[in-house]
Amino acid sequence: MKRAMDITFSLAALLILSPVLLGAALAIALESGRPVLFRQTRLGLHGREFGMFKFRSMVKDAASIGPYFTSANDPRITRVGRFIRRTSIDELPQILNVLRGDMSLVGPRPDVPAQRRLYRDADWAQRCSVRPGITGLAQALYRSDSSEGQRLEADLRYTRESTVWLDLKIMVWTLGRLAGKGSN
Repeated sequence: MKRAMDITFSLAALLILSPVLLGAALAIALESGRPVLFRQTRLGLHGREFGMFKFRSMVKDAASIGPYFTSANDPRITRVGRFIRRTSIDELPQILNVLRGDMSLVGPRPDVPAQRRLYRDADWAQRCSVRPGITGLAQALYRSDSSEGQRLEADLRYTRESTVWLDLKIMVWTLGRLAGKGSN
């Protein structure tokens, strides 16, 4: 049921959001050229590596220019990049990951391999027992104003309590948070 919901909602989102996707791709290409997508290695179901797609929000070869973690005034982030990050448009290409089966619409956010060391083995196994999501309980509850521990606990809670009904509630909460961001 969850996979059918992921495919149905993802196809609908691609259709509805196609003007936004095309506009973002064009804006990125005009400002800083191609490629417009960025592919980053993440860990998914059962800890399997996959390439997660995002719109490129930084200058080309940003990793060779500066630090691994971004900061508020990171000079590597382009003007278009600031906008698509603030509005979460940079995350929309992950719909392709959902269609490929690497991700779900709802689940714990996929970690980069270096983050694996932050978990106890039992917590890691539980967290990787479900597909990672574009959004999750931690994002719906906290957005970015939470500690690593709070996000981990929300992710683990999601794996224990996951239902289609909870997924629908998380999607509504996430959309509400995104709508609230646009009014700031």
